[in-house]
Amino acid sequence: MSGNPIERRLRGWLDAWPVYRQLTGPDRLGRGAAAQSPRSAALRPHTDTPGPPARSVCPYCAVGCAQLVYADAGRAVQIEGDPDSPVSRGRLCPKGSASLQLVTGPQREQEVRYRAPYATEWADLPLDTAMDMIADRVLDARRRGWQDTDDQGNVLRRTTGLAGLGGATTDNEENYLFKKLWTALGAVQIENQARI
Repeated sequence: MSGNPIERRLRGWLDAWPVYRQLTGPDRLGRGAAAQSPRSAALRPHTDTPGPPARSVCPYCAVGCAQLVYADAGRAVQIEGDPDSPVSRGRLCPKGSASLQLVTGPQREQEVRYRAPYATEWADLPLDTAMDMIADRVLDARRRGWQDTDDQGNVLRRTTGLAGLGGATTDNEENYLFKKLWTALGAVQIENQARI
């Protein structure tokens, strides 16, 4: 075809039409390049990231299914089961398969939110301020519930103002540290979700 704009436009339209590419090209059955649009040819898989995937563990239950987290430009783009895991062998339940939404979902809060007593609105707080508030409240609850001795003079050295409840996704090492922390604070009500 010559340089006629109408002919060039017609040729562009025909080349974009899969049936024309199938009939005039080498892919007569339409199972390969003839069926592929320029848009789909330019697409790449989510797992085609610059670096290797990070290994992680699903956060939902105590099974501990291993995950591969693919990131691009510092943002998770795909999370899938790790086939090298002896626990899950690359399989994830529906919740585990949707973990990407937990990380990147629009409903995920990115700031520390605080609603003061009797307030009707939430406010943003700096992380350092929130951590100081938590530490102050833990120490205050420990002090107010502290018991040095009982009525008969027996040494107790404990607090009833604190209780610890661990999650089912924590491993043995984390549970060990959790128990040490709460015991050091003097708490006696220490439990784990996995045992309840």
